[in-house]
Amino acid sequence: MTDALQIRSYNLFGETDELADVLHVETIRSRSEQHDWELSPHRHARLHQILFMTSGGGKVDLDGKPNDLPAPCFVNIPRGVVHGYQFDPDTMGWVATLPSDLLDHSIRAGEGVHGPLDHPCVQPLPQELHSMAETLFREYHGQSFARAQMLRALAGALTALAARHIHEAEGKGRHTEGSPVFTRFETLVEQHFRSRRPLADYADDLAVSPTHLNRIVHQATGQSASHLVNERMLREARRMLLYTSLSAAQIAYELGFSDPAHFSRVFAKGTGMPPRRFRTRLGDSP
Repeated sequence: MTDALQIRSYNLFGETDELADVLHVETIRSRSEQHDWELSPHRHARLHQILFMTSGGGKVDLDGKPNDLPAPCFVNIPRGVVHGYQFDPDTMGWVATLPSDLLDHSIRAGEGVHGPLDHPCVQPLPQELHSMAETLFREYHGQSFARAQMLRALAGALTALAARHIHEAEGKGRHTEGSPVFTRFETLVEQHFRSRRPLADYADDLAVSPTHLNRIVHQATGQSASHLVNERMLREARRMLLYTSLSAAQIAYELGFSDPAHFSRVFAKGTGMPPRRFRTRLGDSP
């Protein structure tokens, strides 16, 4: 598949090298000014980003949904989420880029922090988060003793504080985390949603029955396990329709369907419209 057909996936904006440091922090201006204050839609497979805007403005596209950026605000970008920016000239602030492994190692399952951080969103920037982001930026660009340890500690506090504000702003009941089995199920879904695996295969990998797996998933999300798998496939299908030039049939094959007509029926049932109509309506939206 050529670059013109697929969603661009970067480790750090347009760079393809691995993130060499503990994390990365830069000003919004340092990269955006080079691209006329516009960054085309892309995603990061193994990085989590939080943008802190202190002045200026613009728009951010989050998985095809346009959002205004009223300063001061922060933008939470989980791994894999397609996003693009249009900034007003001279917009100020910082972008913190964290390896997913750093988050996974610092956040314990069951504490409720992963849920809010997995939600892409724009939220008002509270002063305490503004101050912490500024401290992280200074520490990152300094060379003081124990710098790496300080960066890890600040990153943990920063993400916890961001999660707290997302949690409080969007409803305390919305972001919940299930059992360890549910967490492992989510990981398996992310690995295999393109293969159209039967639910029984997921259950076998988790050493539980399909009935028990459904019970666990329903307790965590209010939905069935099959619904969760299907929703992950549909999310990727929507991304590919919006951000690639692949035909609906090509997308069907990419997502494990042997029959494009079957994919079209599943997509229409899940979104309310067939793939071609979805691309036309959403792709032409301002």
